[in-house]
Amino acid sequence: MSDSPGLGPVQNGSRPAIKSPRAALEPEAAPPAPPASRRARNQWVVIGNLILSLALVLLVGGLVGFSYARHAFVSPGPLEQDRAVFIERGSTSDQIGTKLEQNGVISSSLLFTAAVQLYGARGDLKWGEYLFPKRVSMAEAMAIVIEGKAIEYRITVPEGLTSEQIVGRLRDNDVLTGEIARIPREGSLMPDTYKFTRGTSRQQIVDQMATLQARAVQQIWGRRAPDLPIRSIEEMVILASIVEKETGKADERPRVAGVFINRLNRRMRLQSDPTIVYGLVGGRGTLGRGIQQSEIQRLTPYNTYQIDGLPPTPIANPGRAAMEAVVNPVRGRDVYFVADGTGGHVFAETLEQHNRNVANWRRVERERGQADPSRDRVSADPPTGTATPGAPNPPATPR
Repeated sequence: MSDSPGLGPVQNGSRPAIKSPRAALEPEAAPPAPPASRRARNQWVVIGNLILSLALVLLVGGLVGFSYARHAFVSPGPLEQDRAVFIERGSTSDQIGTKLEQNGVISSSLLFTAAVQLYGARGDLKWGEYLFPKRVSMAEAMAIVIEGKAIEYRITVPEGLTSEQIVGRLRDNDVLTGEIARIPREGSLMPDTYKFTRGTSRQQIVDQMATLQARAVQQIWGRRAPDLPIRSIEEMVILASIVEKETGKADERPRVAGVFINRLNRRMRLQSDPTIVYGLVGGRGTLGRGIQQSEIQRLTPYNTYQIDGLPPTPIANPGRAAMEAVVNPVRGRDVYFVADGTGGHVFAETLEQHNRNVANWRRVERERGQADPSRDRVSADPPTGTATPGAPNPPATPR
């Protein structure tokens, strides 16, 4: 029997169900897509494997690179001997890394900069001069710059230098920077040892010395004995500067101060050799030879062989001990002293005793064959006059 219109195809030898006219007019559903071929599936597998392999390679490479970088960061560096390196103020981490690499401290500025970024230490790096030890690791170098413990220098300013001499020493120091605005007032600087780092200005040291001296004079003046013939802090510093120049022996300062206090109380001239020198050379500080008779007689505002009382300003910058000696001098009757040939002095209450001491000093000078020209002492060419004991201004002898 033949197929009739409107009937579906025969499937599996059986006749399909008869469709309604409306159903027969509707399009039939598309047949399902054939399954993907084995070849197509293999392409996607290959691509996936490539991506996975690449990721694995990158991961392994990253781990190896990180391990290498970490090893390089903490391992001993290339520096063959200790070296000081100055990091300028305002340097960036890149500039610091480059500076360290150029000086042989580290092997890679890029790794240094990356480590600084990784540790978030960009704002912690400090300028200054640092000492990097031999074979310092990059990690240690970074820690040194972060810690900011710069190389520390020292300058010692001895007691008894003039302000001009102190300024000269500061100018000669090539670690300090900048100019000093002006030479400070005589006696306004505290002799001491001062610590500083490279890049510190000379004016900073001067300001520090002035601050310490101003504080010290106030403290010392507050501890003065009540019956002293000095009326102000300035007079204390003036007399202390004379004491400082007269003796370098610490145990003598109170006794030398006592001599000058006694002379002021008796209205005797101080007759201090260093005041002659200061009147001649000012802040330069030294003659480089002995004082001559004509210079003893020369009138200057500072020559205490020729003027009464104290000179108008200090003749040097005294230390704390000299100022302490002036406000608390030895109580005694000494009004004379002269060098003893050993770096100290012998003291006397009377002119007769003093003249014997002077004779002994002259003998010492003869035995030596010549005077020491570096001390600027009248004793190298002592006065030859005589004086009456108790006279207000005896011109006879060195002090």
